[in-house]
Amino acid sequence: MKRIVAKLPILLLLTLLSGCGYNTMQANEEAVVAAWGNVESSYQRRADLIPNLVEVVKGYAKHEADTLKAVTEARAKVGSMQVSKDILNNPESLNKFQKAQGELSGALSRLMVVVEKYPDLKANQNFMDLQKQLEGTENRINVARERYNTSVQVFNTSIRTFPNSLTNSLMLHLNRKEAFKAEEGAKTAPKIKF
Repeated sequence: MKRIVAKLPILLLLTLLSGCGYNTMQANEEAVVAAWGNVESSYQRRADLIPNLVEVVKGYAKHEADTLKAVTEARAKVGSMQVSKDILNNPESLNKFQKAQGELSGALSRLMVVVEKYPDLKANQNFMDLQKQLEGTENRINVARERYNTSVQVFNTSIRTFPNSLTNSLMLHLNRKEAFKAEEGAKTAPKIKF
Protein backbone atom coordinates (compact mmCIF):
# COMPACT_ATOMS: atom_id res chain seq x y z
CA MET A 1 0.00 0.00 0.00
CA LYS A 2 2.88 2.38 0.85
CA ARG A 3 4.39 1.77 -2.60
CA ILE A 4 1.17 2.78 -4.30
CA VAL A 5 0.89 5.93 -2.20
CA ALA A 6 4.56 6.78 -2.91
CA LYS A 7 4.03 6.42 -6.68
CA LEU A 8 0.81 8.42 -6.70
CA PRO A 9 2.49 11.85 -7.08
CA ILE A 10 4.53 10.54 -10.02
CA LEU A 11 1.42 9.15 -11.71
CA LEU A 12 -0.42 12.41 -11.09
CA LEU A 13 2.46 14.42 -12.56
CA LEU A 14 2.61 12.21 -15.66
CA THR A 15 -1.13 12.52 -16.13
CA LEU A 16 -0.94 16.31 -15.88
CA LEU A 17 1.99 16.50 -18.29
CA SER A 18 0.26 14.35 -20.87
CA GLY A 19 -2.61 16.83 -20.97
CA CYS A 20 -0.54 20.03 -20.97
CA GLY A 21 -0.34 20.27 -24.76
CA TYR A 22 3.44 20.64 -24.95
CA ASN A 23 3.83 18.02 -27.68
CA THR A 24 0.73 19.17 -29.51
CA MET A 25 1.99 22.73 -29.75
CA GLN A 26 5.39 21.53 -30.94
CA ALA A 27 3.76 19.36 -33.61
CA ASN A 28 1.49 22.22 -34.70
CA GLU A 29 4.43 24.60 -35.02
CA GLU A 30 6.30 22.05 -37.12
CA ALA A 31 3.20 21.75 -39.34
CA VAL A 32 3.30 25.53 -39.87
CA VAL A 33 6.98 25.37 -40.81
CA ALA A 34 6.33 22.49 -43.23
CA ALA A 35 3.37 24.30 -44.80
CA TRP A 36 5.53 27.41 -45.21
CA GLY A 37 8.16 25.28 -46.95
CA ASN A 38 5.49 24.19 -49.44
CA VAL A 39 4.57 27.84 -50.09
CA GLU A 40 8.23 28.68 -50.73
CA SER A 41 8.59 25.65 -52.98
CA SER A 42 5.63 26.73 -55.08
CA TYR A 43 7.00 30.25 -55.40
CA GLN A 44 10.38 28.83 -56.41
CA ARG A 45 8.75 26.71 -59.12
CA ARG A 46 7.13 29.85 -60.52
CA ALA A 47 10.41 31.75 -60.40
CA ASP A 48 12.12 28.91 -62.24
CA LEU A 49 9.52 28.90 -65.02
CA ILE A 50 9.58 32.64 -65.67
CA PRO A 51 12.94 32.87 -67.53
CA ASN A 52 11.77 30.23 -70.01
CA LEU A 53 8.44 32.00 -70.51
CA VAL A 54 10.17 35.35 -71.02
CA GLU A 55 12.56 33.90 -73.60
CA VAL A 56 9.73 32.38 -75.64
CA VAL A 57 7.76 35.63 -75.55
CA LYS A 58 10.89 37.64 -76.43
CA GLY A 59 11.20 35.75 -79.66
CA TYR A 60 7.75 36.93 -80.75
CA ALA A 61 7.19 40.20 -78.97
CA LYS A 62 10.35 42.17 -79.55
CA HIS A 63 8.41 45.45 -79.21
CA GLU A 64 7.21 44.71 -75.68
CA ALA A 65 10.52 45.31 -73.93
CA ASP A 66 8.97 47.27 -71.03
CA THR A 67 6.66 44.44 -70.02
CA LEU A 68 9.40 41.83 -70.32
CA LYS A 69 11.72 44.06 -68.30
CA ALA A 70 9.06 44.44 -65.56
CA VAL A 71 8.64 40.66 -65.32
CA THR A 72 12.40 40.12 -65.20
CA GLU A 73 12.88 42.83 -62.56
CA ALA A 74 10.02 41.52 -60.41
CA ARG A 75 11.46 38.01 -60.58
CA ALA A 76 14.93 39.33 -59.68
CA LYS A 77 13.48 41.21 -56.71
CA VAL A 78 11.75 38.07 -55.46
CA GLY A 79 14.90 36.03 -56.01
CA SER A 80 17.08 38.49 -54.14
CA MET A 81 14.94 38.48 -50.99
CA GLN A 82 16.62 36.72 -48.12
CA VAL A 83 13.90 34.52 -46.63
CA SER A 84 14.89 33.17 -43.25
CA LYS A 85 13.06 30.89 -40.85
CA ASP A 86 12.28 33.99 -38.78
CA ILE A 87 9.88 35.20 -41.46
CA LEU A 88 7.13 33.15 -39.79
CA ASN A 89 7.60 35.09 -36.56
CA ASN A 90 7.97 38.49 -38.20
CA PRO A 91 4.75 39.90 -39.71
CA GLU A 92 6.67 42.76 -41.35
CA SER A 93 9.00 40.38 -43.22
CA LEU A 94 6.07 38.17 -44.22
CA ASN A 95 4.21 41.20 -45.62
CA LYS A 96 7.32 42.32 -47.50
CA PHE A 97 7.70 38.84 -49.00
CA GLN A 98 4.02 38.72 -49.91
CA LYS A 99 4.22 42.18 -51.53
CA ALA A 100 7.17 41.14 -53.71
CA GLN A 101 5.27 38.01 -54.80
CA GLY A 102 2.23 40.20 -55.58
CA GLU A 103 4.36 42.46 -57.78
CA LEU A 104 5.56 39.41 -59.67
CA SER A 105 1.99 38.21 -60.12
CA GLY A 106 1.03 41.64 -61.47
CA ALA A 107 3.93 41.65 -63.93
CA LEU A 108 2.95 38.19 -65.14
CA SER A 109 -0.63 39.37 -65.65
CA ARG A 110 0.61 42.24 -67.82
CA LEU A 111 2.73 39.76 -69.78
CA MET A 112 -0.35 37.64 -70.50
CA VAL A 113 -2.14 40.75 -71.82
CA VAL A 114 0.80 41.38 -74.17
CA VAL A 115 0.59 37.79 -75.38
CA GLU A 116 -2.98 38.40 -76.57
CA LYS A 117 -1.54 40.73 -79.25
CA TYR A 118 0.47 37.91 -80.82
CA PRO A 119 -1.71 35.14 -82.26
CA ASP A 120 1.33 33.21 -83.54
CA LEU A 121 2.77 33.15 -80.03
CA LYS A 122 -0.45 31.81 -78.57
CA ALA A 123 -0.31 28.97 -81.06
CA ASN A 124 3.33 28.12 -80.26
CA GLN A 125 3.51 24.78 -78.45
CA ASN A 126 6.42 25.81 -76.21
CA PHE A 127 4.51 28.86 -75.07
CA MET A 128 1.33 26.87 -74.49
CA ASP A 129 3.22 24.31 -72.40
CA LEU A 130 4.87 27.01 -70.31
CA GLN A 131 1.58 28.84 -69.87
CA LYS A 132 -0.09 25.64 -68.62
CA GLN A 133 2.79 24.98 -66.24
CA LEU A 134 2.60 28.55 -64.95
CA GLU A 135 -1.16 28.29 -64.50
CA GLY A 136 -0.70 25.02 -62.62
CA THR A 137 1.97 26.64 -60.49
CA GLU A 138 -0.31 29.55 -59.62
CA ASN A 139 -2.91 27.01 -58.52
CA ARG A 140 -0.26 25.22 -56.42
CA ILE A 141 0.68 28.51 -54.81
CA ASN A 142 -2.94 29.14 -53.89
CA VAL A 143 -3.35 25.63 -52.44
CA ALA A 144 -0.07 25.96 -50.51
CA ARG A 145 -1.21 29.31 -49.09
CA GLU A 146 -4.54 27.82 -48.02
CA ARG A 147 -2.82 24.88 -46.34
CA TYR A 148 -0.40 27.25 -44.64
CA ASN A 149 -3.30 29.35 -43.34
CA THR A 150 -5.00 26.21 -42.03
CA SER A 151 -1.80 25.18 -40.23
CA VAL A 152 -1.47 28.68 -38.77
CA GLN A 153 -5.07 28.56 -37.55
CA VAL A 154 -4.54 25.17 -35.87
CA PHE A 155 -1.27 26.35 -34.29
CA ASN A 156 -2.67 29.68 -33.07
CA THR A 157 -5.67 27.91 -31.57
CA SER A 158 -3.44 25.37 -29.85
CA ILE A 159 -1.35 28.02 -28.08
CA ARG A 160 -4.39 30.04 -27.00
CA THR A 161 -6.66 27.33 -25.57
CA PHE A 162 -6.54 25.92 -22.07
CA PRO A 163 -4.46 24.09 -20.79
CA ASN A 164 -2.03 24.65 -23.67
CA SER A 165 -2.06 28.41 -23.02
CA LEU A 166 -0.63 27.78 -19.54
CA THR A 167 2.07 25.50 -20.86
CA ASN A 168 2.92 28.03 -23.55
CA SER A 169 3.10 30.98 -21.15
CA LEU A 170 5.15 29.05 -18.60
CA MET A 171 7.44 26.96 -20.81
CA LEU A 172 7.42 27.59 -24.55
CA HIS A 173 6.64 31.28 -25.10
CA LEU A 174 5.48 30.65 -28.68
CA ASN A 175 4.01 33.61 -30.57
CA ARG A 176 1.02 33.60 -32.89
CA LYS A 177 1.86 33.11 -36.57
CA GLU A 178 0.60 35.41 -39.32
CA ALA A 179 -1.59 34.02 -42.06
CA PHE A 180 -1.50 35.09 -45.69
CA LYS A 181 -3.85 37.95 -46.34
CA ALA A 182 -5.35 39.30 -49.54
CA GLU A 183 -3.21 41.81 -51.38
CA GLU A 184 -4.08 45.48 -51.20
CA GLY A 185 -6.92 46.22 -53.60
CA ALA A 186 -7.93 42.57 -54.00
CA LYS A 187 -11.43 43.34 -52.73
CA THR A 188 -12.13 45.44 -55.82
CA ALA A 189 -12.92 43.45 -58.94
CA PRO A 190 -10.70 44.35 -61.92
CA LYS A 191 -12.34 46.32 -64.70
CA ILE A 192 -12.04 44.78 -68.13
CA LYS A 193 -12.24 47.09 -71.13
CA PHE A 194 -12.43 46.08 -74.75
